[in-house]
Amino acid sequence: MSKNRLEAFSDGVLAIIITIMVLELKVPHGVELSALKPVLPVFLSYVLSFIYVGIYWNNHHHLLSSARHVSGGILWANLHLLFWLSLFPFTTAWIGENRVASAPVAIYGFVLLMAAIAYLVLQRAIILRQGRETQLAVAIGSDGKGKLSFASYLIAIPLAFVQPWIAIGLYVLVALLWLIPDRRIECALEKSGA
Repeated sequence: MSKNRLEAFSDGVLAIIITIMVLELKVPHGVELSALKPVLPVFLSYVLSFIYVGIYWNNHHHLLSSARHVSGGILWANLHLLFWLSLFPFTTAWIGENRVASAPVAIYGFVLLMAAIAYLVLQRAIILRQGRETQLAVAIGSDGKGKLSFASYLIAIPLAFVQPWIAIGLYVLVALLWLIPDRRIECALEKSGA
């Protein structure tokens, strides 16, 4: 099966996710700069989530570029990832509307963790379909950044109930860690001429 439909569908879903998130940004009721203060938490949670969606979009693009064909398992793994990413608008709005309260920050972290797990499942499904000796499997290697991300989420989720801002700081650090697309896959694709 060709991967073009999968890529187009995924791109469309990610575009809708970003659109839904931006629609949560409400226009301030005043014309002074101080009118921005009440909407600042919503805006900052939007920026963080926009960056996360951008990270997933970039890495998803590289991941699918490495796939020659897709199977039913890959289609379902991709839908699994899109499900968790589709919850970003809800959790983003919940954090922003509640001024970084514990429960919304913890649930945001849970959704980030589940999206990371879903991405790993998709990655493994592609490797399983193509074989363990492919460029993608070699490029992934031990996946230190992935393991550090999982550990950060697992620490941040319970920490959100103690100090939500520290949990948010960990989410920001993970985003910064992944801001540059996964070079391992990109380099492997360049070597193979894909």
